[in-house]
Amino acid sequence: MRDQIIYPNEEIDMKRKKLKDNDLLDLLKIVKLDYLVEREGGFNSVKEWIDVLSGGEKQRIAMARMFYHKPSFAILDECTSAVSSDVESSLYNNAKKLGITLFTVSHRHTIFEYHDFILTFNGEGDWKFEKFIRDEKPPATN
Repeated sequence: MRDQIIYPNEEIDMKRKKLKDNDLLDLLKIVKLDYLVEREGGFNSVKEWIDVLSGGEKQRIAMARMFYHKPSFAILDECTSAVSSDVESSLYNNAKKLGITLFTVSHRHTIFEYHDFILTFNGEGDWKFEKFIRDEKPPATN
């Protein structure tokens, strides 16, 4: 399980960063997956995670991995399509708190509020790039 969070790092890399499993547990708490540690037998458990985790759990593990690595920016493609809006809010707010600039591809209008600009494509070759003003209704998409 540990490897799912720290990928492509290995445990030795985690130790070089002076991180412990409790730090990973904190990440799992942020993404609302801390229950997995007990349910799946701890951080040392090895499983076919693609079969064990639900779609939403896989998306949240990927977000925990992003929080572990703390990149300057991340490109997210439908990264919260299988999670509830309250979890989605927590994920986006934590990314902002960590200073991670997000470029998101999504059909969900709920994520607009976590971005400053919106790029929309109409499917016929036209596009529109505009500043997102939080008091306004999200731009219509086709």
